[in-house]
Amino acid sequence: MTAAKPELKPGPISRLKFSWDRIVQWSLVLITVLLVVFPSWPIVYQSFLDSPLYEKARNFTLNNYTHILGDMHFWRILGYTLAFAFVTTVVAAIIGIILAVLINRTNIPMRGAYVNLVSIPYYVSPLVLAFAYMEMYGPQGFGTILVRMLGLPTWQLYTFGGIVVVAAMYYIPYTFLYASSSLALSDPQLESAARIGGATPFQTILYITIPLLRPAITYSVLLTLVSSLELLSIPLVLGNSVGIDTLSTYLYTLGVVGVSKDYGAIAVVSIFVIVMVTFLVYLQGRLTNLEKRFVTVGGKATRPKLLDLGPAKMLVSVFVGLYVILGIILPLACIMLESFVSFLSPFMNPLKVLTLNNYRDIFLTPAYRQSVVNSINISIFAAGIGILFMALVALTAYRSTFKGRNLVKYLALYPRAFPGIIIGIGFLWAFLLVPGIGSLRNTIVVMSIAFTMRYLPLGFSAISPAVLQISDELDRAARVAGATWLGTIRHIMLPILRPALLSGYILLAISFLKEYATALFLFSEGSRVMGTTMLELWRQGGAEPVAALSTIQMLITAVLILVSGRLLGVKLHE
Repeated sequence: MTAAKPELKPGPISRLKFSWDRIVQWSLVLITVLLVVFPSWPIVYQSFLDSPLYEKARNFTLNNYTHILGDMHFWRILGYTLAFAFVTTVVAAIIGIILAVLINRTNIPMRGAYVNLVSIPYYVSPLVLAFAYMEMYGPQGFGTILVRMLGLPTWQLYTFGGIVVVAAMYYIPYTFLYASSSLALSDPQLESAARIGGATPFQTILYITIPLLRPAITYSVLLTLVSSLELLSIPLVLGNSVGIDTLSTYLYTLGVVGVSKDYGAIAVVSIFVIVMVTFLVYLQGRLTNLEKRFVTVGGKATRPKLLDLGPAKMLVSVFVGLYVILGIILPLACIMLESFVSFLSPFMNPLKVLTLNNYRDIFLTPAYRQSVVNSINISIFAAGIGILFMALVALTAYRSTFKGRNLVKYLALYPRAFPGIIIGIGFLWAFLLVPGIGSLRNTIVVMSIAFTMRYLPLGFSAISPAVLQISDELDRAARVAGATWLGTIRHIMLPILRPALLSGYILLAISFLKEYATALFLFSEGSRVMGTTMLELWRQGGAEPVAALSTIQMLITAVLILVSGRLLGVKLHE
């Protein structure tokens, strides 16, 4: 009888188990890191080179930094950019708060219609809005000429004040939507108590309602400030002809339209912008966390009682209506009308010059037609892949035991510090520098990846609140029943997140559709998008084809919003 062999205990290697969960989580983290790092390092590298990074004869130098820091023209542009961003933010915040309070908390007529009308610029490309204002209120604009014919004083759109007004019109919905959401969650009993205590409607709004909006105001103000610092289209379209420059238009001139491209200067200015915006994004996060003490959501839902403005309600409604008509409807209607005429002027009956030639030129010119197709494809397919990736990143960050999940959160939000034009520069240089992938740099695939990096924070932020609202008891129950992390995500989390995924997808699709700055350094003959084609046509003086492309883009956006709302039940804003 042989002695029983002693049982061998499993060693460290034998205890290792193959796990698809960890492979997927590591893959998501590595892709996120790659998205952020890939366009970043060439910019830093180029800033220390004395020649373009793709040339073999290149040497390290600090001259790029000394040249830019000693250039008074750069400092003047920086000062102008900061002033533009600050004034735009202040104007947008004040008007946005006033509109949010009046529409959501008072009894003015047409409140329901105003909610949707005031939000329109949020879904319109700033490039389209700039063209619309140029055609309506520019020196030779339809509205300007009409006012001049009536013998009334006109305005100067191509000035600092004019550019600020148009930029503020684009950013007002940011504050309006955040403030409206905050008002929907705040406890209206505080306002009722103030009214019972004898406060007038104006006093209640000033001392109760607006202070409760501090978290929404803080977030939207810093978001507007960051966005206006990197804004390209409005200063470019309205300020280029009169010599007005911001940092974004300066980069555009250096890298796109400049005769001799100074790669070192482009890199240093890009780093300067990234560092500045990074600080503001960090400040935004800190201030938003501090404002969490302003919580007024109670356990019971209370329907707010609207503040009665009395006889003034009609007058207030008229002012809001004038804002909507003059600031939103007329400019957009003007550019739409121009797309259907051969020449738009108050001196000529538009019905006598109606034509479809502008649209015929767009669809019969292969390059222009391809730009529309490319934008639609990127909007539909890349946004779908992008939102799924962003949802998995959010689930890794908030619903996994992965040790690097806090890093994932930071990386997913960090691209907010990268203006679109700098992302395009970074991707272009990375593809030029890495051997074997240079031929891919001008394809819509690369453009889709760049767009995904650009809007990673948007998708992540759209999905994360919905993830945090789902009880973790569902995860634990699934794991107890033997489900893996991937199984839990597939069968429990993603089905529950379907409404948030659809909303995020539509927001991402609209953002991809109207994106242009990221594509400026990445497109070629067959990979144009609508925004880059509009800029080309504008530089060639083609106002009517630009109007036709703008109208097509607005129509596609409207279809996305209507289909998502009517057929899918998606709510893009409350």
